[in-house]
Amino acid sequence: MAPREKLERLAQTPEDRVLLARVWERLSAGQRRNIPAFSCFLSLREQELVRRLMGEESLTFFGGYAGAERAVACYLPPYLEPESLYAEGPVACIRASFFEQDALTHRDFLGSLMGAGIKRETVGDICVGKGSCDFFLLDEMAPYVLQNLLSAGRTRLHLEKVPLEEAQIPVPELEVIRGTLASCRLDSVISTGFRLSRTRAAELVLAGGAAIDGLPCQKPDRQVEAGAVISLRGMGKIRLAGLKGQTRKGRLSVEIEKFV
Repeated sequence: MAPREKLERLAQTPEDRVLLARVWERLSAGQRRNIPAFSCFLSLREQELVRRLMGEESLTFFGGYAGAERAVACYLPPYLEPESLYAEGPVACIRASFFEQDALTHRDFLGSLMGAGIKRETVGDICVGKGSCDFFLLDEMAPYVLQNLLSAGRTRLHLEKVPLEEAQIPVPELEVIRGTLASCRLDSVISTGFRLSRTRAAELVLAGGAAIDGLPCQKPDRQVEAGAVISLRGMGKIRLAGLKGQTRKGRLSVEIEKFV
């Protein structure tokens, strides 16, 4: 299928069409010239669209640390390893320090960044801890942010650029759920992970409340692959962490992680 035809089939909104065309142009130019090329930051949904457009084998997704949710799509020529992105990649980490009693949130930092005129597509994950926040952005934006992001809400900030390897990433709280399934259908995984009846899970999927790796899915019988993140509107998200083999009765033994 020609790239333009594939793009048109994948795009679900006019915004998708513009984004995919821009990413295709950047990464394809890098491939032709055999030089590194990078997109803007992408959400999980956008990453999946780009993956389907460009092909899994030609891409690396990098958000500044292992397991980042928002990430940049990267084309790396054969002479570069993914590890090189930590030293010479497109992502920078900024640490904002503040008084712990101010208890700033993700929303405070995102609002302040947007208020400073910084586009969402240039900002990656925002990792808020006690008394500090490490957030990721395109490296080209770092000087502007260091000069212009003075506060979050009414709280003054002290900013510094830190090496990616020194980023402080909060460990997510996970509840591990183990169960058995006849198959890895979407409604079955949701039923187990969110402790719902299979009927209720199917109803929520059909109503458009579910997404797999950021892409909406209204097919209860869609097969879910290990590692996929499933979000359910109003109820949070889970990850099918692994398949642990079959039971004596032929059912699949699964492990699901629920983000608390």
